[in-house]
Amino acid sequence: MSSAPITSEAAIQQPADARSPSTLPRREGSRSLQPAQQQPLSPRALEDRRLIHRQDSVRVQADAFRDLRTRLLGLHGNQNFITLVAPVGHGCGGSFVARNLALAFAFDEAKTALLVDCDALHPSQHTALAAGRTDCGLMDYLGGSVDSLDDIQYATGIPRLQLIPNGSVREIAGEYFTSARARTMIDSLRSSDPNRYIILDAPSTLNSPDARILSDLADVVVLVAGYGKVTVEAIEKAAANFAPAKLAGVVFNDNH
Repeated sequence: MSSAPITSEAAIQQPADARSPSTLPRREGSRSLQPAQQQPLSPRALEDRRLIHRQDSVRVQADAFRDLRTRLLGLHGNQNFITLVAPVGHGCGGSFVARNLALAFAFDEAKTALLVDCDALHPSQHTALAAGRTDCGLMDYLGGSVDSLDDIQYATGIPRLQLIPNGSVREIAGEYFTSARARTMIDSLRSSDPNRYIILDAPSTLNSPDARILSDLADVVVLVAGYGKVTVEAIEKAAANFAPAKLAGVVFNDNH
């Protein structure tokens, strides 16, 4: 794989009318955030969840993520791969980029995508996608309280896109990510479907060692810099955490 960085040519913006993920409805009387049905979501519902789709109202954002997907595919050819999406710092929009990059892969009817929320202290994907459970996710599987890998993979209401939520919150997660169980899990997820592309949503690079640790499980790293929120020095410091051969480049995310 080429070690030359790929820098996005345009900032990726969220839809202007998107609501905060915290305003999404939850089912009453249950800890599960799984939707009651898994019919395809409407374009409006996708925009409410800050997700790209195929219609013109978010064409600029969708094209930006398609371009990012195409660039990553260009590094690996026809072989599926695991992408770590790591924000430079808090508020850079790494989770927004991770879930929409996963959706860009799912746009292709020949591919499937699996989004894994690896932010053990501040998980967000289960809320943003209204899918999964807060007590049955990645941390619970890696910790051994959930035995089956199938039990932590959830449908999202979006064709060809599944989610592994973080599950139970952990203040320290590095030991879970370095475990043999984590490596076996990644190998199993990759090998079970040669057309599956796995996106790991990492915590802040400069505020936690977890992003660096998670990069050992990934084939490629995409660094996310909040547009106007971080300095060049901060970007360079964050980039230094990753092996140059894995670092694909920087996405500048304007998430206002």
